[in-house]
This record gives sequence, structure tokens and C-alpha cells, in this order.
Amino acid sequence: MPAFHVHAPFVPTGDQPKAISELVEGVRSGMREQVLLGVTGSGKTYTTAHIIEELQRPALILSPNKTLAAQLWAEFREFFPENAVEYFVSFYDYYQPEAYIPRTDTYIEKDSDRNDEIERLRNSTTRSLLTRRDVIVVASVSCIYGIGSPEYYLGGSLTFTVGESIRRDVAVRKLTDLQYTRNDIDFSRSRFRVRGDVLDIFPAYEEIPSRIEFFGDVVDRITDFDPVTGEVLARKDTITVFPASHYITPEEQMKEALVDIEQELHDRLKYFREHGKLLEAQRLEQRTLFDLEMMRETGVCAGIENYSRHLTRRKQGERPYCLLDFLPEDALIFVDESHVALPQLHGMYRGDQARKSTLVDFGFRLPSALDNRPLTFEEWEGMVGQVIYTSATPGAFELEHSSLVVEQIIRPTGLIDPRLEVRPTKGQIDDVLAEVRACAERGEHAISTATSIPLSGSRFSMIFALVHSMSSSASISFVRDWIFQRWRS
Repeated sequence: MPAFHVHAPFVPTGDQPKAISELVEGVRSGMREQVLLGVTGSGKTYTTAHIIEELQRPALILSPNKTLAAQLWAEFREFFPENAVEYFVSFYDYYQPEAYIPRTDTYIEKDSDRNDEIERLRNSTTRSLLTRRDVIVVASVSCIYGIGSPEYYLGGSLTFTVGESIRRDVAVRKLTDLQYTRNDIDFSRSRFRVRGDVLDIFPAYEEIPSRIEFFGDVVDRITDFDPVTGEVLARKDTITVFPASHYITPEEQMKEALVDIEQELHDRLKYFREHGKLLEAQRLEQRTLFDLEMMRETGVCAGIENYSRHLTRRKQGERPYCLLDFLPEDALIFVDESHVALPQLHGMYRGDQARKSTLVDFGFRLPSALDNRPLTFEEWEGMVGQVIYTSATPGAFELEHSSLVVEQIIRPTGLIDPRLEVRPTKGQIDDVLAEVRACAERGEHAISTATSIPLSGSRFSMIFALVHSMSSSASISFVRDWIFQRWRS
């Protein structure tokens, strides 16, 4: 596999060389937790990239939200074009969780909109972690939510090798078990098609499909091809097809899970009836029996994740499998903007349990649904290895638990934070205009942002006219959208 090597047109400067050296030495000496305290604009991401290059270990970059994760993913892809830089965030563009409000007797059904591209990237992440070492995963805090077992994910894979014997009908049956759908007309991701001795597969994690050509029961040729033109893009000697979903359950295990679900349903109905909760009992029985029938006939049902404890054969209260189970033992963990991310890790479990406890108490879900959950913070701490927290304002937890705090104050550009002046609110509009005029006279650019400034119609007209007159000659930028909104309101 390619070694980690940073590609950039610049070298570490300012406080970066010292920060890189100290943090790398801290990791090598066995420190479990460290802090990179870097001001905004000091190049913490670039420092992180060089730490990964120095240590040559897989890494997980944990971000507090999707937007920041996408930005980090783009930057690390530029720094490491030869390596696998993966993106693992929630695949929902919109998500309304299932909930029940007893006070108003309001049931809110789960509603969501999945993003197919993000789902592809999630599958690509787990595939890379199981097949190579040079992997950097940029993830949001959703990585602590449950997914399927890595053993079943890897064990359920299907490998084709040129010259090896495999019956085509057996391969087709296996692909169906891996939750691929046969469609000879609409050929797209997570689907396959069969035409004579040719089997086309579009893996859930790839952007192009693969074609396996048989000669009898022997694999004769394997190629990647353009799904639109059919042009052959590459030839391969072997290909491994991983499941189309992280939630893959072997047939025998599914049968055992169904028996356990039926037993749990029986016990729960007995509890409700003994306590006079007949409405809850009828509600739970109707829903669960329907879900059981769907799982028997199709292998899935709406909300199947609520039965994950039985499907993965876990004990009550046992933590779910998550992305951390796919990481190598020596993976480095970087918690970006740790002052935001760590409180999220603390609170996600409790919020999830509060919502689901109500569903269980009122007969919408079996008690085992409580085990479809994110990790607790204690479980997170027990699973991660060496951690580096990066933040401009690290919280008390990071500072108390870290063996070393490395400061990165001097920016690579040498720029310092601008001087702040606090001025009276009286006459603030005239003051802003005077400063803008001064900038224009010097031929400089100016940008003004505001939060709450009362504007009369005449005052707004004066400012807007000034901005228009100056923007063409002096290139002055102004936040016009806010002014329009404020004036119209």
C-alpha cells in the first residue's frame, strides 16, 4: 500500500514545526491524550496531516458537523491524493425520528430522505478500512451510532478471481443475500444484472460497475466499464464485492433472531396485560407481528434497526457495533473542534434514550429498541486509542485529561489577530460611513457586517446609494442582503 505522503506547495512554518515535533513525540512516547491548541488560521489541519505522515498510521478525524467534515475531507484529499481519504457522516439529508408525546397523545412517525452519494461514501469507508492500511477517515459524531458487525460485513463478501470456478447461479444467489437487487433494465448502484454468461455488478461503494464474464463455471474475464457507453476502463485479476448494506445478517442468524423477537414480544405483552395496559399491548402486538412477517418474507422491514440487538446476537445493554469497530487497533484519533464535539459525544446517548423510552413505555417498540443507540461517552473512551484534541478554545475535559498541551499561536502567514475597538452605539451608522469613505479614499477594500442596526428608510437609502457608488470604483464589499431584509421588516 502507498505510504502517507503530504502533497502541498508549502512547508510547515510559524509554530507548525514545533507543534508537529512535540505531538509526534508525545504519541511515540505512549501519551494517550494530547491537545493541539491552535488559534483560528494557524493551520491545525496542515499540522494534523504532517503528524499522520510522520507516524504512518491510519487516522480518524472526528468533526462536530457535516459541513466542517466536508471541508476537512476536501483538504485531506488534496494533501493525500495517493491514499484512501474517506468520508463517513449520516446519510440522511432530512431525518424526523420516531417519537411519541403522551401529553397530547401525538405519535410522530419516522420520516427521512437518504442521500445515495453519502451512503456510497459510507460503504467505501468500511471497504477501505477492511482492505488497506493507508486510510484517513473524516467522520461526524454520527460514527458512534450502531452499524452492522464487521465480521459479518467482511465474511459476507463475495470474491471473483480469473480462472477460478464458481457457478453463476450460486453467485447470483449470494449477491441477493448481500442485499443487491437484480434489475436488468435500470442498472444502478447496489444492483446487478445477468445477460447470458455475463454478470454485471454495480457495488454499493463504487462509481463504476464491474463485469464478470464466465466460460461455463469458470471466471474468464473481469473488467470495469462505463455504465453508459459500455467502454472497458480497466481489466482486473480479482474483485471482492462487499455487502450493499452495513446491516447484513446471515440466514441462520435471522431465524434465531426472529425466535428471540417473538419471545420478547410474548413477555412484553404479558407485562402490559398484567398491568391493565390493553391499548399498549394491542398496539405493540400489531406492529411487531407485521414486522416479523416482513422479515420472514423479504429479510427487511421498516425500522429494522430497532431489532438490531437480536439481529447481531448481542446481550441486553451490550454496546452496538459502530465505525470504531472497523478501525485498526493502532488508529490515531483526532477530535477537531473538541470543545464542541466532546459535549455532543456526552449528550447523544441520553437524548436517544429519553425519546425511545417513551416509545417503549407506550407500546410502540419492544424494550430491545433501547439497544439500538449511540455509544455512551464511557464506551467511546474505552474504544479509542491515542487521541489528539484540536481546538482554539479547548474545554475543561481536554485540558484535565491530556498529558500535553501544545500551543500553535503564530500563523504560517505571520498575520496576527486584528486590533479590536469598542465604540459607542450612538452615531454608529455615521461612524461606519466615515470608515468606509476613508477606506475608499485609500483604494482599499471594506466589508461591514452587522447584527442589529435600526434603519429608517432615508438612512437605508443613503447607505445603499453610497455602497452602489463605491462598489464600481473602489471595490467595496457590503452585506446588502442583511440591509434589504432589515429595511423590509
